[in-house]
Amino acid sequence: MFNLISKNFFLNFSIIIFIFILDRISKIYVIKLSEENNVNELFSSKYLDINLIWNEGIAFGLFSFSEKYAYNLLTLLIGLVIIVIFYMISKNDGLRKYSLIMIIGGALGNLYDRIFFKAVPDFIDFHIGNFHWFIFNVSDIFISTGVILMILIEIIFDKNKNYE
Repeated sequence: MFNLISKNFFLNFSIIIFIFILDRISKIYVIKLSEENNVNELFSSKYLDINLIWNEGIAFGLFSFSEKYAYNLLTLLIGLVIIVIFYMISKNDGLRKYSLIMIIGGALGNLYDRIFFKAVPDFIDFHIGNFHWFIFNVSDIFISTGVILMILIEIIFDKNKNYE
């Protein structure tokens, strides 16, 4: 049993680290390209632009704050949510656990940026014509995928529950 716990812990931790490193590499690469070329718009095509922006808010730039105290409070709140998600990971298994692992891997990537850069670099800009989706990064992809999986799990596996 100890080997099983160690193996699962190692696998879970490895996935979190992989997501974090993939996010870091992508952000470092885009930031470096932006600095070298002295531009924020790095790539443009019919449906995808790579355009570096610094997001001081939460998901997709929502709730951006210019006040230092509000920003620090928001960062602290995100840290507390990460602790709760770690607890939830320990209490779940299967697809629920891996959905939470994706969320935590992405959240740690963005929390790192909030702490060390005071903003999160976002750069993936999907668009159709003049309609642009929110600009996001690799961490946001994992967070969103994890949340969507959690929602689907609740819908699919809890459909047999009686909600009287």
